[in-house]
Amino acid sequence: MTHPTPDAAPRALLVSDVDSTFLTQEVIELIADHAGTREQVEAVTTRAMRGELDFAESLRERVATLAGLDASVLSRVREALVPTPGALELFARAREAGVLTALVSGGFHEAIDELAARAGVDHVLANRLETADGRLTGRVEGPVVDAATKERTLRELAERHGIPRSRTLAVGDGANDALMVQAAGVGIAFRAKPALAEVADVRIQEPDLMEVWPHLERLLG
Repeated sequence: MTHPTPDAAPRALLVSDVDSTFLTQEVIELIADHAGTREQVEAVTTRAMRGELDFAESLRERVATLAGLDASVLSRVREALVPTPGALELFARAREAGVLTALVSGGFHEAIDELAARAGVDHVLANRLETADGRLTGRVEGPVVDAATKERTLRELAERHGIPRSRTLAVGDGANDALMVQAAGVGIAFRAKPALAEVADVRIQEPDLMEVWPHLERLLG
């Protein structure tokens, strides 16, 4: 999902992970609640975010537990989403300041698109859940959005909009955000697992995403 951007060139780029960063929750765990597989999915999620498992393989393993679930539960998942404190304010303030905004997620378009549109996010990249006859198949459509995809998206957005890498900021919480965070002008680990915290420029432990704003403001000069 991409929204048209203003004629004026963006002053900077803000890219955020979604699950446990822009949102307080892990969306796949919310879906797994309805499938009765949350405990199993949580265990895999935890290991993946620590960098102990390949993210793409771990996502496919978790999505497989959702096979047969009625796709209508996704509307209830959307209703249950809780943005991280400060997330909507951060993105609103960024856009007011002429910053291009993006969410890049190992989660799912079906969950985040509606909220992202309300928040005025310019660009959203996430996975899509495959469905057949109104039910989840337990598979993901197309290539999985993994660490390399997140990094590539940051670079491509910056290049497309003429934004120097020094004016890019990326924020995430897990190991699959490490490449994106390292590629950004400022990389922020938000309440992060050690695998990300040790490679980030900035570590934020307060549960408020507006703590990112001073770092973004400095990029604007």
